[in-house]
Amino acid sequence: MPNHPENREITGRTRVLGILAHPTEHVKAPPAINRIAAERGKDAVMVPFDVAPEELAKVVEALRQIKSLDASIVTVPHKQSIVALCDELTPQARAVNALNILRFEPDGRLIGGQLDGIGFVEGLRSAGVDPAGMRVFLAGAGGAASAVAFALADAGISHITLSNRSRHKIENLRDRLRKFRSDLSVSLGSGDAGGHDLVINGTTLGMKPEDPLPLDVATLHAGMVVAEVIMEPEMTPLLRAAQAASCRIHHGRHMLQHQLQLMADFMGL
Repeated sequence: MPNHPENREITGRTRVLGILAHPTEHVKAPPAINRIAAERGKDAVMVPFDVAPEELAKVVEALRQIKSLDASIVTVPHKQSIVALCDELTPQARAVNALNILRFEPDGRLIGGQLDGIGFVEGLRSAGVDPAGMRVFLAGAGGAASAVAFALADAGISHITLSNRSRHKIENLRDRLRKFRSDLSVSLGSGDAGGHDLVINGTTLGMKPEDPLPLDVATLHAGMVVAEVIMEPEMTPLLRAAQAASCRIHHGRHMLQHQLQLMADFMGL
C-alpha cells in the first residue's frame, strides 16, 4: 500500500517540511509527522534542520526561496527569536510572543503559529488532569513556558506562580497574563513549589545531565501533579524526584502527541 511510511518514496513532486532546532538530536516530531502524512495520503516528508541561533535570520530568508518547502516546526532555541522574521502571526502566537510552527504561503508570506500550550493542556486532560481551578507553579518564561501559561489561563486555572532566573522575563509574562485574563491571580516566586496543585517545568533544564534542577524538589509533596515539557529524556531529574516524593508525574511527550494533528493541519497536510 503506497501510503504506508515504509513503502513511500521521495520524488521530485514530494513536498518538504522542516523542523528548525539546535541541536536536532532531541527532536521527536519528524517520524510522527511523516506517519501522519502517510496516513492522510500526502506526498510530503519532514526533515530536521540544525540551525545555530546566529544563523537563523539568514536561513529563514533562504528557506523562503525554496519552492518545494511548505512549512516548518520551530523548537528550542528559536521559538521567540523567529517571531520578528514572520510577516503574520496567529492570535495565539501574538499573545505568547513565541511560535512553534511556520507556514510558507504561495504569495511569499511567512505565517507563524503557536500550538505548544494547547497541546500541553490537551495532554493533561487526556491523562485525566483538568487544570480548571488549579493553583499552578510554572518554572520558565521562554516560548514553551509562555505558551503553557496562556493556555492554562484560558483553561480556567485559579492561580499561577511564575519562577525564572530572569526576573524581567517573569514580570513581563505576569503583565501580559493579567491583560489576557484580568481575574487571574498571578504571583512571582522563586524555586518553592509548595502549596500548588500542578507543578510544571517549562524550561530546558533537564535535557542535559549536568543541568541544575528547575526548582527546589524538597518542596514537592504527595498530591501534586508534576509535569514536564521536555521530551528527551523522558524521565528527567525533576520527574524522578517527583516520583520519589509520591507525586503524580506527567511526561513531556503528551504535549507533542496532542498537537501533532493540529500541526499537520496548520502545515497543510
